Parts: sequence; C-alpha cells; structure tokens
Amino acid sequence: MHRIAVLGAGSWGTALSLLLARKGCDICLWVWDPDQAKVLLESRVNPFLPGFQVPEDFRITASIPEAVQGADGLLLATPSDGIPDLAKQLKACLPPGIPIISGTKGLNSKTGLTVSQILGSVLSGANLIGALSGPNLAVELAKGIPTATVIACSDYALAHEAQTLFMCPSLRVYTNRDVIGVELAGALKNVIAIAAGICDGLGYGDNTKAALVTRGLAEITRLATKIGAEQATFMGLAGVGDLMATCASPLSRNRRLGLGLAKGGARDDIMREIGQVAEGIPTTRAAYDLARKHETPMPITEEVYQVLFEGKPPQAAVADLMTREPKEEVW
Repeated sequence: MHRIAVLGAGSWGTALSLLLARKGCDICLWVWDPDQAKVLLESRVNPFLPGFQVPEDFRITASIPEAVQGADGLLLATPSDGIPDLAKQLKACLPPGIPIISGTKGLNSKTGLTVSQILGSVLSGANLIGALSGPNLAVELAKGIPTATVIACSDYALAHEAQTLFMCPSLRVYTNRDVIGVELAGALKNVIAIAAGICDGLGYGDNTKAALVTRGLAEITRLATKIGAEQATFMGLAGVGDLMATCASPLSRNRRLGLGLAKGGARDDIMREIGQVAEGIPTTRAAYDLARKHETPMPITEEVYQVLFEGKPPQAAVADLMTREPKEEVW
C-alpha cells in the first residue's frame, strides 16, 4: 500500500494522513463537505487540527470515486453513523481486492454494528478489512509524541503490511486477529469517557475516577465477549490503553461532553461548541440496545444513556449507581 485514500478529514483522519505522508505515501484526502474541501485546498490548514500545514502534494476532493481512483489502500476515519451510506458508495466504485483499514471508533446507532460488519455485509467480502485502534489522540499523534496502537485483521498478511505501513519512530504498531474486539474496545470506551467527564465535572476525586474506569472496563468487556470478542483484547492497547487516554485527556471530545453535561449544559449545545462528532453519543445508544439484546448488565452505560437521551441529572445518575444492590466483583 502506497497510494492511500483517506476518507474523513476530521482531526483523526488528518493526523493519520500526516503520519503516512511523512512515510512517503501518496495521499488523497476525501472531505465530505465540498465547501470545506475548497477551503482546505486554498488554505492548506484544517480547522479541526489547527497548527499543522496540510502538504501541497496532498490531493483533496469531495468525490469518493475520485478519492479511490488508483488507490491501493483505503483508510476510513469517518463518523460511525455515516458508514452505511459510505459503504454503498464504495460498492459502486471500489475495485475488489483493495484493502480497507478502519480508524473509526464507534458503533452505528441504528444497528449496533461495527465498521467491519457493515462493510463486510455491503461489499460481500470483496475487500479485506482491518481495524486500527489504541491510545492515539489526534493532536499528539500529529505532533509525533510517542505512542502505540494495534492493527487487527483476520488476514495475517494484511495485518503485517498495515503494521509496516503505520510503524514509525513515534508510533509502535502491534498486530491482533480479533477485529471485532478491537473495534468494540475502541467504540465502547467512549461511553465510559463520557461518564469520566461527568465525574470530573462534578468535582469528584481520583478514587471515584479509578473506580469508574475499572467498573467501566468490566462492563464493556462483558458485552464485547458476549458478541464474540476476546477478553484479552480489552487488556491491551485498544482496550485499557485507549480507555485510560480517553477518560483522562482534556483533548478527548467524549470526556469534554461529559464535563459539559455535569455543569448543566445541553447535549446539542455542548457538541456545537466542541465542533466535531463525539462517537460516544451514537455508541451509547447502540451499547444500550445491545446490552438488552444480549441480557448483559451495563449499569454505567445505562446511566450515561439516561443522561444523554432522557434528561436525567448527572447527580441522580451517580446516586443510582452508588446505591445499586451489592454484587460480586467478578461476573
């Protein structure tokens, strides 16, 4: 893979594009909004990732057929709720055999499906699909601050090719075959990150945050293993690694959403201020539905759902969590 079509020009897609460009890849960056594409072409500055110049040799387009023409690899960094429509457009123009790496960390709110599940269904297995996830905040990745990530693919050869593609002095890449586990870990941790923001916004301490993140990890692992993920994946970079970063960092959109909710802000107003998608919103809805479908207790997810979609005060959500009937730690 050398000619890479990056679909999604938010902070994450742009940061990954910059990393690949530094490694000598030929990048075509797809922007969903034609007006934004025009601004980016003229200014070479992405407002979603300020402080970084988009190289002049980047091709920028708002046309998916144009973006994928001549590409020998695709990298997806688009919001999860846009994946079904994107998959239909790719089916019409993407040649079979072109590998797809998903960097999207979310579940479709209507179906609860991951990116690989949606693409696999629409493309009927004509393209190999992998998933990239880990403690990789976009700004830090763009700055070249050292971190690590995991690339998951059922095909051993593609996993190692993608490992080579992304590996550099500032990014250590590990392989994994648990695609669904890596995707679910990257998505479900966003729900817990919203709760972590609420925790911080209400002024609670380190004990509270540690308890929340630990029990959050337990419940998202419970659900994921019911769906088919491997438990070990949640002890790795895509699981506990990404969870730690997203729950603690001021750069995390989902944590910032939780902070705003704790201070009495309305969800939509907070998101307008943040200016980009917080994948925890659709993923919370999907996780709430999946927990019921698989009869899996997810008390933190349920409370986040009620705060996001039913107007429950965050203080009441905390009180209900703390007064649940006693349980054994290991489920």
